[in-house]
Amino acid sequence: MAGKSNEKKSYAPGKTGPGREKKMELIRSFSVDHTRIIPGIFTSRVDLVGGEPVTTYDVRLKRPNIEPAVDVAAMHSLEHLIATFLRNDPDWKDEVVYWGPMGCLTGFYLILKGDRAPRELYGLMLRAFRSVLDAGGVPGAAPENCGNYRMHDLEKAKRYAGEFADYLEANAENGAIFVYPGTERPVTEDGRRFYDS
Repeated sequence: MAGKSNEKKSYAPGKTGPGREKKMELIRSFSVDHTRIIPGIFTSRVDLVGGEPVTTYDVRLKRPNIEPAVDVAAMHSLEHLIATFLRNDPDWKDEVVYWGPMGCLTGFYLILKGDRAPRELYGLMLRAFRSVLDAGGVPGAAPENCGNYRMHDLEKAKRYAGEFADYLEANAENGAIFVYPGTERPVTEDGRRFYDS
């Protein structure tokens, strides 16, 4: 048996005292098996803020480490365009906490008040990405509004947005685009764990 364990992993960023390493548990998004993620809309984590749930969603446009990542200038433009759309949508604007790109450039994080199932965001995300196709410019792409206003590419952003919207439409009935792939490994009665070959 060979493969990767899904046991909790930790890393040691430094020492906390003489001869002692500080161990930190990997955050959930680093613990998801990225070799099995497909494009879709997933719940990344749910946190309680002031006793109320706030949910982080993984809006994944590309298969990690398989498809090329989104062009950085197009990603920047998509950030501006979709953030503007979300914060102006009459039904959702009061729920939006954050919209921003993943560092790996394969998708975005959307943070919303509440704890909705990813499937409930399907219509919103489809409309948001379709709206990019009608954009005549990138909002906030001026030196007064943006920290890197020269790094935008509207035409590429439209291409990526169209591809993702088409994908969502083609996979509307595919439950796999709303649930992170399972990573549980079968364990025998005597404690042996099986791994993918």
